[in-house]
Amino acid sequence: MARNTLAGKGKSNNTEKTGRDYKKEYKEFQGSDKQKKYRSELNKANRDAGSYGNKDGKDMSHTKSGKLVKESQKMNRARNGQNKCSTKK
Repeated sequence: MARNTLAGKGKSNNTEKTGRDYKKEYKEFQGSDKQKKYRSELNKANRDAGSYGNKDGKDMSHTKSGKLVKESQKMNRARNGQNKCSTKK
């Protein structure tokens, strides 16, 4: 049995099984100017807070008012519920 050469390198681009084109979705969403600006804002805030690349497990998280606060990556990334917005004050 042949092993999958993409194992451990992210999602497969096999559209036969899923009916989705992950490369196209990634390009349309992650590559959009709005998403790039959003990511760069968070990365800059993370660098300014001294938390970028030091493996402390912290992210910058948006609150409902738009303020950025430090929060654990686990809690910040798990919050993407139905409405995709912050539940923090």
